[in-house]
Amino acid sequence: MGLRATKDVESRFDRYVQALVGVIGHQDRAGPMRDYCLGLVMPGERKSVEPMAAITAPERTAAQHQSLLHFVGQGPWSDKNVLAKIREMVLPEIERHGPIEAWIIDDTSFPKQGQHSVGVAHQYCGQLGKQANCQVAVTLSIANHHASLPVAYRLYLPKSWAEDQARCAKAGVPAEISFKTKPELALEQIRWACESGLPRGFGLVDAGYGHDSKLRTGMTELGVPYVAGIQPQTLVWAPRKRPGRAPKKGRRDEPNAISVKDLALKLRAKEWHTIKWREGSDEWLSSRFARVRVCVASGHEARSKPNKEWLLIEWPEGEDEPTKYWLSTLPKNIPFRDLVDAAKLRWRIERDYQELKQEVGLGHFEGRGWRGFHHHATLCIAAYGFLISERETIPPQDLVAPLCSRNLPFPKVTNPEDPPLRPERHIPNSIATMRRRLIFAVAKRLPRCPCCSAMSQSYIRRSRL
Repeated sequence: MGLRATKDVESRFDRYVQALVGVIGHQDRAGPMRDYCLGLVMPGERKSVEPMAAITAPERTAAQHQSLLHFVGQGPWSDKNVLAKIREMVLPEIERHGPIEAWIIDDTSFPKQGQHSVGVAHQYCGQLGKQANCQVAVTLSIANHHASLPVAYRLYLPKSWAEDQARCAKAGVPAEISFKTKPELALEQIRWACESGLPRGFGLVDAGYGHDSKLRTGMTELGVPYVAGIQPQTLVWAPRKRPGRAPKKGRRDEPNAISVKDLALKLRAKEWHTIKWREGSDEWLSSRFARVRVCVASGHEARSKPNKEWLLIEWPEGEDEPTKYWLSTLPKNIPFRDLVDAAKLRWRIERDYQELKQEVGLGHFEGRGWRGFHHHATLCIAAYGFLISERETIPPQDLVAPLCSRNLPFPKVTNPEDPPLRPERHIPNSIATMRRRLIFAVAKRLPRCPCCSAMSQSYIRRSRL
């Protein structure tokens, strides 16, 4: 894949952005939208408004800065409509590799220094792995093993913010926004996905959400099977014991209720199996698992006849005790490996959010308002969606098998006049490579090189005509 292979990328990008312009209303927003999306994929340490203005319009940076700032911070266009259009264009490309398998709930955090950015508070920051000053967004993504795409994105507003009307008004928080916990926001997004007719998948949540029995019950009522991470102290009814009255919150003295950790430690050796679930970069990923049919001892899930579900437990070799637990309402006859594979599909969203932050600057927004926070995220998802769809332009013979990725060959040079796009070792259809293709394609139209700021020769020739 040489430099000449990028010649159609620019036209595809223009068509993609123009389709998005069609749902944001005024045609005069077309320029700012294209420039903002372009700035998100260009080289640079920060993808905030000022450096993007310098890259996309170096000869009128001040005016461009104001244009982009107004577009993202004040523009009255609908995030919902733009995200719907992104789904319409990108989802078919994802589904070429198989149907949607999962609806993945996750939250992503953004460390902050000050106190004025909307929603900022001292709370758990996943990016830092500790309590810190940050913003947190709750997201719903649809995914298969090939890719994932965020379809719902909402800032979590801590109670201290929701109860401070003056503070909310200053940050432009809509009046109808009230305090909701993260699991409540997650259930709201899943309900919206059901009502919108999105391609169905099972719900996949980590222990931060899966411990909430109301969320699990809500998904069941909506007809969405789930694989939910849970805490070791979660209570279930002991196998072969008659379920009794669900223990009250804070009470653990019901004789037939047992924590999933205690249940795991009592399992016999023959109930543990080593299972491979996915090809990694070097070898197959595998660990030791056990699964048991259980009834959950929770008042929120109380029924006249308790329903059994899967308890999946991971206990890697060499560990002193089990490390992860999941509850799942996937079918009783699901193969063991498929159940493990479903629980482990979270790697897809973790990797994709890493790319959203590293490649298109999801966490680089420096404004303080509610509208700007969500507009920036929507445009990052738009840029990312285009890069996902560009993977389909890579010929199958150029792809690299997963287990070969640690020994990638250097690209072959068959024509000195058409050198490889990336002379170093790389995975041809990675998001980083797709972004680089787009940079090569559009850089010639920019007044200055986005890497070295040198005046573009092609731009000089066009300006003389």
